[in-house]
Amino acid sequence: MRSKSTLYWCCQLGGWLFYGLTMVFFAYFFENKTNNILYPRIAITILFGLIFTHILRELIVRLKLRPPIDGKKIWLLVVTGLCVIVLFNLANSAIVEWLKMYNPRIKVSVEERFLSNLILNSPLILVWVSVYYVWHYVELGSKAEIQKVRLESLVKELELKTIKSHINPHFIFNALNSIRALVDENPERARTAITELSNILRSSMQAEKMETVPFERELNIVKDYLALEHIRFEDRLKVEYDIDEDTLDQPVPPMMLQTLVENAIKHGIGKQKSGGLVRVISDYRDNHHELVVQNSGQLNGITGNGDGFGLNSTRNRLKLLFGGKATFEIRNTDDNMVEAKVKMPVQELHS
Repeated sequence: MRSKSTLYWCCQLGGWLFYGLTMVFFAYFFENKTNNILYPRIAITILFGLIFTHILRELIVRLKLRPPIDGKKIWLLVVTGLCVIVLFNLANSAIVEWLKMYNPRIKVSVEERFLSNLILNSPLILVWVSVYYVWHYVELGSKAEIQKVRLESLVKELELKTIKSHINPHFIFNALNSIRALVDENPERARTAITELSNILRSSMQAEKMETVPFERELNIVKDYLALEHIRFEDRLKVEYDIDEDTLDQPVPPMMLQTLVENAIKHGIGKQKSGGLVRVISDYRDNHHELVVQNSGQLNGITGNGDGFGLNSTRNRLKLLFGGKATFEIRNTDDNMVEAKVKMPVQELHS
């Protein structure tokens, strides 16, 4: 609040001093008016200008005439402005008469001097009012823009949290059944499976706290997930990895890759009696980090614009995080495979 008051008075003093210097400049260089009454009269105009424009500001504040001004109050602003203009020029004329700051040889009446001042000085108040309102409308627009950006940021954050809150492993029931079956048959593998499931659940809970994670971390979660699914599918599930190690540090949305792999298992491998292959690829292409998940099978009418939540969540998260710089598509390939491909801009990492 203090900074605004300081800024206001700096603008007040600066504006009126600029007016005074301008009058001195024109009087000296163009009219050669350097008599003894020139500077005092300019000083009086500046002094009364400061006083009456400050009074006008106080009236605007007290009468709630600041922008955005209600159309019904415009008349009140006009009347208030006219009253201040009349008082400003009346006071100016009266003090000049009282202090006899005029040339006796061309003395005019107080009424004539008042009308002259009204014509010459009124534009000063009108300019002041214009600058005052323009300033506040610009400030109002800036505040609205800042609020809009903050609102968009909040909406983005809420949308991301909403999306990520749905990205939970759907295979928990099957994983627990598989682990239960291993408890007597292979206790060591059962303990490992519990650790893998714990890692996945921990990552899922932490996903809400982060917008991106290193790809290596996400890949480890996917490996745990596929290891658990391998217990259920056994030899029906084959897994291949084609990972460029240089991509391991690249940031990716948490649980996104796991969602695509889960989608490949659910809609691909799980619907084929003979099972199939899941291949995870990570590489650089055209200055983008390209993530590809391939699985045996066909789309059966599902496209990148399909209604599946996993696909929609992937597309929405990429849009929220990277705007139009990231893409997602899913399609059938020529070798009886389904390919889900994500392209994200390469992020420069600082060590």
